[in-house]
Amino acid sequence: MGPLEPGSDRTVVLTVPPGASSREVADLLEHEGIIRDRLFFRLLLRIRREDSHIKAGEYRLGPGMSALELASRLLRGEVVQYPVTIPEGLTVQQVIKLLVDRGWGDPEVFRALLRDPSLRPTSVPEDPRLREPLEGYLFPDTYLFARGVSERQILRAMLNRMEAVLTQELRERALELGMEIHQVVTLASIIEREAVVAEERAVISAVFHNRLRLNMKLDACPTVRYALDKPSREPLLLRDLEVDSPYNTYRHPGLPPGPIANPGKASLLAALYPAEVKYLYFVSRNDGTHVFSHTLAEHERAARLYGQGFR
Repeated sequence: MGPLEPGSDRTVVLTVPPGASSREVADLLEHEGIIRDRLFFRLLLRIRREDSHIKAGEYRLGPGMSALELASRLLRGEVVQYPVTIPEGLTVQQVIKLLVDRGWGDPEVFRALLRDPSLRPTSVPEDPRLREPLEGYLFPDTYLFARGVSERQILRAMLNRMEAVLTQELRERALELGMEIHQVVTLASIIEREAVVAEERAVISAVFHNRLRLNMKLDACPTVRYALDKPSREPLLLRDLEVDSPYNTYRHPGLPPGPIANPGKASLLAALYPAEVKYLYFVSRNDGTHVFSHTLAEHERAARLYGQGFR
């Protein structure tokens, strides 16, 4: 049987509840003006011996579709999927808030899953200092989710995307640098929070690589903000730099125990491919760009020029 309205582009979103029978689905399609004859539609499913195989979910269907096309969509589970965009540089808690605010899960369920060992990436060490085991590994991207997707499936999709982004080539590059993947993700997260202009990512990365190589503290302000849960709109104070946290790179040398945000691919690449420069310092120009310096004296002059410093 052909479409009820050949050539029509009118569609409606129908919800097929779990356990719905072929009769209930056929009645729903006829009621919504999508098929002409519910009995024929049921017969079509019975002939195919698939009248009990309709999958639950939301479907976008219309009278311009033939009965065979409608049946195929329902049997394959071609449900409506909605785009959900996770921006770069959010913390795990910010990602969860975004998802919950948009109706994609329960906050308590998410919080429990964040501590679920089965979701923990293999590259994350067993370090009691880690504040969030999944921090850094919920890859920022645009995802397509169907209504009814579970909180576990959402987190698993983001973790799987991160695994896919960290290709064998990138893993081999990390080995060349003498870094573990967890260290790469950690450094990338700091770069993500420091860089505003894309072209500066590799240079900022080089500053941190150079300081690590010389056993200098990173002195990265975003790590202090993370330790204090202090928003970027609030100024850092001199006393903030004394916070007793393993994430405070003003007090502790080397990288923090783990990432401070979820970095995008550009920051991951910057962490692995730093620019070939010898800068050791940078200071903001207050317009998103930075002044890079080789010496402390140069850096202090730039800080005075652009009014940077701690109160």
